[in-house]
Amino acid sequence: MEVVPSLAMVAVVCTNVLSSILFKAASSKGLSSNIYTFYYSVLGTFVFIPLFFFRKTAFPPLKFPLVSRLFLQGIIGVVGNICGSKGTQLGSPTLASAISNLAPAFTFILAVSFRMERVELRRAATQAKIIGTITSISGAFIMIFFKGPKVFSSSPWTSSSSVLQLRSPLGSTESNWIIGGILGVVSNLLFSFWYIIQAQIMKMYPDEIVVTFLYNLSMALLALPVCLIAEPQLSSWRLSSSVSFVSVLYTGLFAHSFSSGVHTWGVRLKGPLFVAIFRPASIVIAAIMGAIFLGEALYRGSSIVIGAVIITGGLYAVLWGKAKEAEELRDEEPCGLSPLRPSSCGRVPLLQSYKN
Repeated sequence: MEVVPSLAMVAVVCTNVLSSILFKAASSKGLSSNIYTFYYSVLGTFVFIPLFFFRKTAFPPLKFPLVSRLFLQGIIGVVGNICGSKGTQLGSPTLASAISNLAPAFTFILAVSFRMERVELRRAATQAKIIGTITSISGAFIMIFFKGPKVFSSSPWTSSSSVLQLRSPLGSTESNWIIGGILGVVSNLLFSFWYIIQAQIMKMYPDEIVVTFLYNLSMALLALPVCLIAEPQLSSWRLSSSVSFVSVLYTGLFAHSFSSGVHTWGVRLKGPLFVAIFRPASIVIAAIMGAIFLGEALYRGSSIVIGAVIITGGLYAVLWGKAKEAEELRDEEPCGLSPLRPSSCGRVPLLQSYKN
């Protein structure tokens, strides 16, 4: 119950990184982020149709609380995926993966707002979670606005000095990088909302196949009018290159379907913060694969490295706080709920104290 969910989340990270790299390559061939989102949502819906009809449980009653949350989740999915894809297109898969480190911090803040997380300011666990959250957000802004000297690149890149310098918004490349980073932040904030809503949905109807099928279906239905408005030209709908076709096919039939199903299962099994915790694992994979396949530059002391270190430090502060909180709850629960096991609280039993 501990190893399998963790391995599944790591596998999701790997598939999503490869999906981002494929889309980055396809976007250079003219693939729109809007069309891309619609196509893989449709394919993801078809993937779950056979599983949907061969399931043994009954179909959930379509009551307003469930339908409203599914509809809201579909809106968040469409907007979040479009922002994420556009951010990858303007920035890079490495930047998108680095910004995804904000997901645990955002999820923690939202979980506190929805009373899914315990907050007591005098406790070390709560202080660690708050400090870690602030640190993670600070590291993300460093990644967006700063860079350093180049270490490796398989393609020409803009020159840079040996010291950190602020990214100038005047140049088109630098401006696109900043906009891409901001879109990545918006995407991760939206998907943090997605995790919270998914936790509520799974309490109402704990069937991953049905929920994932309805989520993909709602995404496809909501993405269609967006594409018709944003991409009225028929030429935009054509997958004119082989990499665009492979990107849509891989994301729709495997990456998106697999990740949405596993995330739904993980939220029901372990909660929203557990799913968000694994997002930072994508940065190393994305940096290496982006440098090899896309010719992205790796920088010594760059925003990616420094920001990732800061965010990772903040992330593990949050994780330490969660672990400390769980330990405190384990110590408190036997004392209040199980008087027959006083020694488990770490205190001297009553009879022994009288003997002493």
